[in-house]
Amino acid sequence: MSIRVEQQGEVTVVTIDRAEARNAVNARMAQALFEAFLGFDRDPAQKVAVLSGVPGAFSAGFDLKEAATGMNESWFAEHELDASFDGREDRPRKGPMGPTRLTLSKPVIAAISGPAVAGGMELALWCDMRVMETSAYMGVYCRRWGVPLIDGGTVRLPRIVGHGRAMDLILTGRKVEAQECLAIGLANRIVADGAALAHAIELAREIARFPEICMRSDRISALSQWSLSEPEALANEWRSAEAFRAEGAQGAARFASGKGRGGDFGNI
Repeated sequence: MSIRVEQQGEVTVVTIDRAEARNAVNARMAQALFEAFLGFDRDPAQKVAVLSGVPGAFSAGFDLKEAATGMNESWFAEHELDASFDGREDRPRKGPMGPTRLTLSKPVIAAISGPAVAGGMELALWCDMRVMETSAYMGVYCRRWGVPLIDGGTVRLPRIVGHGRAMDLILTGRKVEAQECLAIGLANRIVADGAALAHAIELAREIARFPEICMRSDRISALSQWSLSEPEALANEWRSAEAFRAEGAQGAARFASGKGRGGDFGNI
C-alpha cells in the first residue's frame, strides 16, 4: 500500500494505491497524503495537482478495520481544531483523511474511478473539481456504521450542491451515481470508464497554461467569500487588483497585439 507522487511537467499526480482495500486510507496513508500536498503547494514549479486512485477505486474512505481496533486519545488530540483555525500554509493541520484541512494556494482536481464514498467522498469534496467515470459513484456510506462525517463533508457538501440536496445525501447515505452527481453539481465532468485520470491531467494542463497569479487570486477569493458578508467579500476580492498589476497589464497588451482574436487561445 502506498501514496505515489509523480510530476508530469507542471502537474503533480498523487495516487492512492491500495487496491486490495478499495483504497481505504489508514493513519499512515493520511500522513503521506498530507505531506504530498504540502510538498505540491510549496513547489513553485508545480501549478495544478490531480488526486486519483488506482483504476476502479478512488477511495472507500477511512480504514474501518483500523478504526475498529480503537483510535487512541492521542489520535483525537492530534486532530482537534479550535475556532482560530484557518487552514492556510502558515498553520498546516492534518485531517483524518490527510490533506482535507489544508487551504492550498493552487487547485486540485479529483479523478474518480469506482467508489468515492464516506471519507473518500470527503477527499473528493476537498478538491476544486471532480472528474468522474461513468460507473463511478459517491455516497455517505459511513452512515451505515455510525461513523460521522468529520473531515469536511457536512461543510463542503452543502456549499457545493445546496442544503436540501446535501441533507438528502447525508441522512440517507444512499449511492449517488455519476450522472446524478453531474446533475446536482457534485461532478464537473463525466467521462468514459478508464478515462478519468487522463482527462483530469489534460484539464490540469489547460488550467496551468493561463497566468498563474490571476488564477490563484480568483480561486482564493471564491473560497474565502463563504465566511464574509457581501461588502467584506467585495473588499477581499479587490485585493486581486495586485494580480492585475503583476499579470493583467501584460495580458491586456498581448490581446491588444492580436492574441486570442476570434476565440483562438491556442497561442496566447
